[in-house]
Amino acid sequence: MTDLGLTERDMDREIPEEVRRRKRNKRLMGYGVALVAGAVVIGTVISLLRTGVNERDLTFSTVDRGTIEVSVSASGQVVPAFEEIITSPINTRIVEVYKKGGDSVDVGTPILRLDLQSTETEYRKLLDEEQMRSYKLQQLRVNNETQQKELAMQIKVKEMNLNRMRVELRNERYLDSIGSGTTDKVRQAELSVDVAQLELEQLRQQQANQRQVQQAELKVQELDFSIFRKSLAEMKRTLDDAQVRSPRQAVLTYINDQIGAQVAQGTQIAVLSDLSRFKVEADIADTYGDRVSVGGKAIVKVGQTKLVGQVSSVTPLSKNGVISFIVQLQDAGNSRLRSGLKVDVYVMNAVRQDVLRLANASYYVGRGDYDLFVRTADDELTKRKVRLGDSNFEYVEVVDGLKPGDRVVVSDMSAFKHKTRLRLVAGDKR
Repeated sequence: MTDLGLTERDMDREIPEEVRRRKRNKRLMGYGVALVAGAVVIGTVISLLRTGVNERDLTFSTVDRGTIEVSVSASGQVVPAFEEIITSPINTRIVEVYKKGGDSVDVGTPILRLDLQSTETEYRKLLDEEQMRSYKLQQLRVNNETQQKELAMQIKVKEMNLNRMRVELRNERYLDSIGSGTTDKVRQAELSVDVAQLELEQLRQQQANQRQVQQAELKVQELDFSIFRKSLAEMKRTLDDAQVRSPRQAVLTYINDQIGAQVAQGTQIAVLSDLSRFKVEADIADTYGDRVSVGGKAIVKVGQTKLVGQVSSVTPLSKNGVISFIVQLQDAGNSRLRSGLKVDVYVMNAVRQDVLRLANASYYVGRGDYDLFVRTADDELTKRKVRLGDSNFEYVEVVDGLKPGDRVVVSDMSAFKHKTRLRLVAGDKR
């Protein structure tokens, strides 16, 4: 009874405030620890569930300030700086082949021989015709000279007759003055003198007219003979060309070696190239045509090698949406150059001073907005909207979205295009 009574009194007794406060604080501390532990666990789980990317697999570029030589890119192909195509000068066939593709040849080296029998026969006929024309021209000169001499002689005879008639007229006038002659004889003598004078003038005019006609005819015949001789010289040159020889020291990069094959006039039978020096034939979209001009600086990339060049010519017309141009290289004999090699060409057209810039890589396809991953201080990658401007083969202009010092992923991140945050891991962990 006593114990029970004491217990009941104790239960009825009021608990002090301090005791109740300590108990409440203990409960709150327990709740707080549980919440913190839960948050840590949840954060750890989220972190583990977040996609990780190996840092070794990424290429970073640090945004900085500097100068960009703005360029437009084009595709190009290395070709020999000098290349000569040899064509068949006549319709013929190949009789012999002396060289093969890849052989080096010197000036005058025989390459192949064409069938010239019919052409040589025609040439000999023309030589005979040339001689005949020469004789005819010589004959024309002799005939003209003979006719002029005959007319000159007739004129001289007429002059002598006229002088004799004038003497007779003076005699008749004298006889008439002393009464020994008659007026009719004087008039007859005067008429004879007038007729002789007209005949003389007629001969002189005939001589002048005939001289002009003969000179014109002679010039026509001489011009015709000259044209014929030029044609003959052209056939002689054709015959010489048909004896196909190398016009210079070069490498025979192509030859039609099919003996007996028929080749038409103008058909390509051989190609000579200088493989010690090269140039680049490039194509660019016609939308960038106004950025390519003769004299413009160009950079040609052969692998990691950069060669400086200059635009030497630009085609005036667009074909299939592209414009072609030629780049002459300063180091045209560089050992990395090979005929037919595909290269990237960058044509410089402006300079931007003191701009934010980022390394150029495969992510860049032109001006516009991009989603790029930027490294944060806690070794994470966050996707950021970035606006990029012009570029060259090394740098891209940053217009907005980045600041100096930002570390940006410039390697291919297409596999994570739907992610906004990525976890960076070291080594081979994921």
